Amino acid sequence: MEKKKKLTFAGVINIIVMGLFTFICVYPMWYIFINSFSSAHAINLGVYLLPKEFTTEAYSEMMKLPGLTSSIGIAFARTIFGTLLTLACSSFCAYILADRDLPAKKFLYRYFILTMYVNAGFIPYYLTISKIGLKNNFLVYIIPAAVQAYFIILIKTYIESIPGELVESAEIDGAGLVKIYVRIILPLSKPIMACIAVFAAVNQWNSWADDMYFMQGRKANNLHCLQYVLYTKLQSNIVTSEAGAAAGALPKVSSQSLRMAMSFITIVPILCVYPYMQRFFTKGIMLGAVKG
Repeated sequence: MEKKKKLTFAGVINIIVMGLFTFICVYPMWYIFINSFSSAHAINLGVYLLPKEFTTEAYSEMMKLPGLTSSIGIAFARTIFGTLLTLACSSFCAYILADRDLPAKKFLYRYFILTMYVNAGFIPYYLTISKIGLKNNFLVYIIPAAVQAYFIILIKTYIESIPGELVESAEIDGAGLVKIYVRIILPLSKPIMACIAVFAAVNQWNSWADDMYFMQGRKANNLHCLQYVLYTKLQSNIVTSEAGAAAGALPKVSSQSLRMAMSFITIVPILCVYPYMQRFFTKGIMLGAVKG
């Protein structure tokens, strides 16, 4: 029979500390959730544990925002296609750099690492994007993020942990570069690929600066992403609410409740992705970082 483990003083302290840490991580999201479903009057008095004067007016007002539906589609499209392109390009580049017989391998690898620390600045980047025709183009969301040095480092390190005999046996059987990559490297790299997918998807979903800089004019009206649309509408709503408050009017939906609703709707997809990818995430990031 297994002996029951005694709860020691150190164990109690550990439970308390981890419980506090979990509370600190979870409560901000819960705070956003309960305030988004509370009335403007209740929010002014303070909502901390459960929704007060439950209402969905904040979400109803948010859904009335012009361009919201198309921006949700653009946000999901850039997240899906951007993540897939990043996985394909970064993983194949890492596979090439992991080849022992690659000429100038160390130079190329250090060149990629150098791009993490040195860049020409925003103005040359803006001019380049405009010159190649990506301004007011959906591709500006996904092409610049296709190859990222940090992802290449993680994937390359993981690929180097795969036994070389597998690749050698495939080469003896006549498999080419692409076939080895598709049939051997990708299936064995699922943990690190899942890890990179999480990073890339979160980056794409939360990005809005590229929208602000490169989507301008009437041509870009249907290409704005969700985060930027909510940001601009939120700013205009705050100004309107402050003007109404100065005039003595009581707003139907406070700017804070609308802000909470907008914030919550942007984090829901991320909350759905993380639990599914968690089983790969820890293993992938560890195996992709232990070797240099």
